[in-house]
Amino acid sequence: MATAYAISNKIDGILDAHPEAVLAGLAVGPAPKYAGTARAVPPSRLDQAERRISMIQLRRRPLIMALLAMLLFAAAACSSTGGKQEEAPAPAAGAGTANTPRMTVAMVTHGAPGDTFWDIIRKGAAAASAKDNVEFKYSSDPDSGKQATLIQSAIDSKVDAIAVTIPDPPAIAPAVQKAIDAGIPVVAFNAGIGQYKESGAMSYFGSDESLAGETGGKRAADEGYKNVLCVIQFQGQVQLEARCDGVKKTFTGKWSKIYVNGSDLPSVKSTIAAKLKQDKAIDFIVTLGAPIALNAIDAIKEAGSSAKLGTFDFNPQIPPKITSGELQWAIDQQPYLQGYLSVDSLWLYKTNGNILGGGLPTLTGPFLVDKSNIDVVGKFAEGGTR
Repeated sequence: MATAYAISNKIDGILDAHPEAVLAGLAVGPAPKYAGTARAVPPSRLDQAERRISMIQLRRRPLIMALLAMLLFAAAACSSTGGKQEEAPAPAAGAGTANTPRMTVAMVTHGAPGDTFWDIIRKGAAAASAKDNVEFKYSSDPDSGKQATLIQSAIDSKVDAIAVTIPDPPAIAPAVQKAIDAGIPVVAFNAGIGQYKESGAMSYFGSDESLAGETGGKRAADEGYKNVLCVIQFQGQVQLEARCDGVKKTFTGKWSKIYVNGSDLPSVKSTIAAKLKQDKAIDFIVTLGAPIALNAIDAIKEAGSSAKLGTFDFNPQIPPKITSGELQWAIDQQPYLQGYLSVDSLWLYKTNGNILGGGLPTLTGPFLVDKSNIDVVGKFAEGGTR
């Protein structure tokens, strides 16, 4: 009932505001003129009187009123945007999700338990999976033999595609080849930039670790340090060795390295502290992972050393350390991108035959973060994506 009153009031408003247009549009003539008027009426007043009489007649004609109501509804439907309404997306497309067939992607890495770096990679992979209608399965083991076994398990479960790190090519590459022989496409990321082609992987997403190391070594030299210690948390991993070798290549002072057990963080701190007590000339430390850097900060304090610190990789705990001066800089390889591109590239290959990189690695780093840009990067680190 309320709607009917609203329509009636709207029609009355139109009749009162635009009588000439309504009369012309509906071909309703003015009120008839009657002869024998007692006295002359001014033309303007006579016209007004005629329009009022015509409006009264119009309101008494139900068919014409119905037609006017229909015109009113049609005008309202078009006037809000001035044209055709935007069509809604097809239901099959979903809200930001591909309408391609569901597929399963396995990601197998050498990530160690508790290393928050891999959480960032997984967030990137999960974002791509949500967009691409992909079921995402993640597994990891820092032991190369066990990582190879995880790859074989993915093959046995008949996944549609695999994304894999290759930290130890002799141990991992044969498993990658088995996946390819089984008709499963494989991309590599994060580790194995120099060996991924030999393994048969289609593409690689990650940082150039040699270049990243050279960036760190040059930065330490330019800042005037004389004795640098490079800390490797897992022996035999090619990407870590490449970082330290890169530091050595561009650092102009004395260079040395030590190995620590990255799976045992308390021992990391004690090993670094012991080295600093043994060699008090060390004035700069380069660590190769964010959790290792955080323990190195404690080791420096424990040893009473004045050494400064730079690190590779990033996590939410790193920005405050850069801001406070406990950490001079961090070389970020943007792991979120690595996870995202790995899954997305496999989806593109499976759905459209695309291969990214043009036969070359797709680089996600190095990107150096220090006090000059920490405010920009830090806000994303708080959200767990840098």
